[in-house]
Amino acid sequence: MLRHVIAPVRSYTKAANDIVRHRRMDSDAKILLLLVQGLPESACEGALSQVAEAELGWNSRKYRKAKKDLTESGFLHEWKWQDGRGRWVTQQLLSNVTLTRDEASSARKGNPPESPSGQTPTVGSSGGRKTGSHLPVDEDCEKNTPHPPPEARAEREPSRDPSPEPGPAPEAAPEADATPSDDDPELFEAERLLLSLRHSHKDLLLGVREARGLADQAAEWLRRGVSAADLRRALTAYLPSNGVRSAVGFLRHRLTEKMPVPDAPPKPPTRPALVACESPDASHVFRPVAGETWCGPCRRDAAWEEHEQSHGLPRSRPDDKPVPWRERFDRYVEGAVT
Repeated sequence: MLRHVIAPVRSYTKAANDIVRHRRMDSDAKILLLLVQGLPESACEGALSQVAEAELGWNSRKYRKAKKDLTESGFLHEWKWQDGRGRWVTQQLLSNVTLTRDEASSARKGNPPESPSGQTPTVGSSGGRKTGSHLPVDEDCEKNTPHPPPEARAEREPSRDPSPEPGPAPEAAPEADATPSDDDPELFEAERLLLSLRHSHKDLLLGVREARGLADQAAEWLRRGVSAADLRRALTAYLPSNGVRSAVGFLRHRLTEKMPVPDAPPKPPTRPALVACESPDASHVFRPVAGETWCGPCRRDAAWEEHEQSHGLPRSRPDDKPVPWRERFDRYVEGAVT
């Protein structure tokens, strides 16, 4: 690879090689760091988020990602405290070199770490040049000269890129990250409903993990007979006039406080007890419906007898066997059947 570099005379910002070649920061974090490094002193009074929004046009999600990378790499430090009026104040310190928490606190108090050039040389034998926490990087700045091959570079600077220390073992994913199974349709429907609340109101935006953390409570609503439309109406109706500060806390409060009472299961019908029939024909039992004392067949027989006696007709109850229509017609002509 050939390189030809002409350094500009003015209006430029020097970028350290440790920042440009940093592996744990993405390009957005590096651009934000270099942008703040080139700002004048008068423009560094506001918050870092305001600079990212005004100069780069970033949204809150993109800024939080870059801020996280800068904080984990040691370039950004924050302090939060509560003033005498009860308001929270945040102070940020952004440096172009990595600082520990103690070094950042010292720089915040007005005692920046002593640079190598500001030290008074000691009397005695000469020693090596005192540098910061980063290892020096050798560069070949000759014009139109290719870089040495990887093998020669490894022999020349064996300790240039030390192997990073092994980080902590990745934590096990929480149960909320697990995708709800199809065996529980209420849980799956509740999670989809919670994720879709952002379409009803922008303040009710939830992440996937936040929605899964609230899905159990929302699924309980569905199990208690509440429809999905009624659940959505209960969560989105009558929102605070000043907005929702925390969508997770607001929805958890409503799901807990407005939890409907489960419907009581219907009581099984009680069957009346068996009673003895009081008719004089036979002794048998039956199950009464409305407190009657005679069974159904005995009451029918008694009704037939009362009808025949009142009209002076002989008993004409049909036999158990079917009667042909001709014989039934003859009986009707003779007056035996009315």
